[in-house]
Amino acid sequence: MEDGKMMNKLNILYEDNHIIVVEKPRNILSQSDITKDLDLLTIVKQYIKEKYHKPGKVYLGLVHRLDRPVGGVMVFAKTSKAAARLSDQIKNHKIEKKYLAIVHGKLSPKGTFIDKLEKLSNGTTIISDKGKESELSYKVKKYRKKENLSLVEISLKSGRHHQIRVQFSSRGHALYGDQKYGQQEKENIALFAYYLKFYHPTTKKLMQFKISLSQDGYWTKFTQKKNR
Repeated sequence: MEDGKMMNKLNILYEDNHIIVVEKPRNILSQSDITKDLDLLTIVKQYIKEKYHKPGKVYLGLVHRLDRPVGGVMVFAKTSKAAARLSDQIKNHKIEKKYLAIVHGKLSPKGTFIDKLEKLSNGTTIISDKGKESELSYKVKKYRKKENLSLVEISLKSGRHHQIRVQFSSRGHALYGDQKYGQQEKENIALFAYYLKFYHPTTKKLMQFKISLSQDGYWTKFTQKKNR
């Protein structure tokens, strides 16, 4: 059974009675959509149901999302109170999310992008005066002159639909592998949510989670010492 196999591979970073923090694999939906493909919300619900022998439906609050092709850290709420408190942290910019991305071209060592982004009915996001203010900052970690690619660390202040992809693409630095806003490379999009920081919704303890950069595919251009 496909969801059973995925459940066995589920990388749980932290779990208690209020929250569960897991690594979302690449190319898995955060939650179900019209495709009806397997999604992480369903996988984690099934894990909880089987582990704790819960009858009936399992509550699991989705408080933030990652695009389907993007892997990385996600937190889910196991109670409605935890979900509300985590959602408030997102609204008040108290949750810190950091990404690693490979983008085309050479950028300034660090910078900030501020735009108004609007999500269209077809699922595409554009820069528009009608949009909501969106801000991110970045730092260049490495630059590969041979391929003219940069590895950047990105901190999101806001969390708009396709924000990172659109803000970099609009400045001529599309993400590698971004087939929607980029240059149509056949590999998966080079975007990884490697770091998440928030306050526990009940204990108020500061929680921090970090996942190592993937060691496969295009990422090896920046992870292998011989490629420096």
